[in-house]
Amino acid sequence: MIRGKVVAKCWATTHIENLPKGPLLEVELASGEIIVAFDPLGCGTGEQVLITQGSTAAAWFNQANPCVDAVIIGSLDK
Repeated sequence: MIRGKVVAKCWATTHIENLPKGPLLEVELASGEIIVAFDPLGCGTGEQVLITQGSTAAAWFNQANPCVDAVIIGSLDK
């Protein structure tokens, strides 16, 4: 798992069919790197979150080849 902070929402009006419907958020990691993560939890800007990546993230979806490699799996309280 990776810890990060939500810094913005992403909008993609044009995208491939396999991209699941749902919000995409920009998350800043401790290293300063920004990644885009799928958000099934409804997190907001400024929230501290936990992210999983790779095949573990893709396995969360019930479709073949979901085109997602980062999913927010938790919102941290403290």
